Amino acid sequence: MSHAENIVSAPEFIHQTPISDSLAAFARSLAWADIPAPVVERAKLHILDALGIGLAASRYDYSHKTLTAMRGLAGEGPYPVIGMPARLPLRDAAQMNGFLIHALDFDDTHVAGVIHATCTAVSTLLGVGQQHAISGREMLIAYLAAVESDARIGMAAKGGFHRKGFHPTGMVGAYGAAIAAGRAGGLSQAQLRDAQGIVLGMASGTLGFLDEGAWNKRLHAGWASVAGITAAALAGQGFKGPSKPYEGKFGLYDCFTEAGEAIDWAACTHDLGSDWEMLRVGIKPYPACHLVHSSADAMAALVREHGLKADDVASVRARLAADSLSLVCEPIDKKRRPGSGYDAQFSVPYAIASILVRGQLTLAELEPDAFTDPEILAQCDKVSCEPDAGSAYPKYFSGEVIVTTHDGRELTHREQINRGADERPLSADEIAAKFRANAEMTFAPDRVERVLDAIMDLDGDSTPAQVAELLAPA
Repeated sequence: MSHAENIVSAPEFIHQTPISDSLAAFARSLAWADIPAPVVERAKLHILDALGIGLAASRYDYSHKTLTAMRGLAGEGPYPVIGMPARLPLRDAAQMNGFLIHALDFDDTHVAGVIHATCTAVSTLLGVGQQHAISGREMLIAYLAAVESDARIGMAAKGGFHRKGFHPTGMVGAYGAAIAAGRAGGLSQAQLRDAQGIVLGMASGTLGFLDEGAWNKRLHAGWASVAGITAAALAGQGFKGPSKPYEGKFGLYDCFTEAGEAIDWAACTHDLGSDWEMLRVGIKPYPACHLVHSSADAMAALVREHGLKADDVASVRARLAADSLSLVCEPIDKKRRPGSGYDAQFSVPYAIASILVRGQLTLAELEPDAFTDPEILAQCDKVSCEPDAGSAYPKYFSGEVIVTTHDGRELTHREQINRGADERPLSADEIAAKFRANAEMTFAPDRVERVLDAIMDLDGDSTPAQVAELLAPA
């Protein structure tokens, strides 16, 4: 989508209707009849995807460590935790559920906004939906209000949050969580505006985890949910927040992007409610940073087309957007020697090597036996990265792989549009298959089918409370 004709300068823009007011009006007025059927269907599939990932993540050691910490803060409560034998107070449950959905970096992405679109909204609504006993349809409305708002807030920055060193999911997601919680809690338009203003003092999350493979990023989605729930509760009691949390002095874009960076102000509200960004949110085929996907798919295509084996390969050049190199290619020596599954998820050399050696990049390739495998590491050493002048980033996560073989051939494959993007979406069957594979890591197949049926019936008789209970171990 182009907004060039609608872009105005910040000084001019801040004298117009505040962005927070426009988003609040949209969230407050959105009705079931306003939502096209394909958008409803896609929303259910994305919620399904998110909760399957949460179930898969519940089996990992870092999830149990995080749960122990959460239990130690405020003890037990009434709200279930996805796939884990625990019930916590509302905000602690939201923190855990956001953590679980985002922990594997397998959750969906709005490419233009460079944001994981679903994790904060779903973790918020599982709890708040139960708190307010809302219907499945009302959950879907609140979810879409959050996703549409977050996508636009992220899109307006045009990658600027990342360039400044911030993780948009943690920051922007807090605004969507406030909108979701506020809509579910019946806030007025004015209160929804205040909730966004209150979030300005709470939104956070930097890219500081990248250098050491630290666990911080896993916390960002849940923390955004906590911020949003808190902000909505305060606004509901008359607490006042700044009316221009986005465009004002010391607002989101002023503080969290580089000074002088051009912001697409109109993107925040352009065609809101008529042009659905939900349809542009991509579901991941690989449990890794979206920036590596096209490189992995390009390598997989060359293996299929030419029958390549690891021993055939002398060197590999991976081309991808210049803005992404610092995240998934640098420093190259570290990316060739991932110290953890998390490091592996953010490494183009590892993704390519995994495809070349094992023919896949799944959750199994994030285990120590894989990222310490001498055969995979030997292939990592063959991979170099360079900027791609023809990349479609940030619209798509493009990638090109050039393989030089020992017998002198040069083989090239390009993925201009990443698989899972809006122009190459995963099918409903593919998404359901991904859900089953993830969920069956924790639940028996019959339980998995019950969860799937309940989620896909959110526009019918299912409620968030029922879904949350099905996600709790029996």
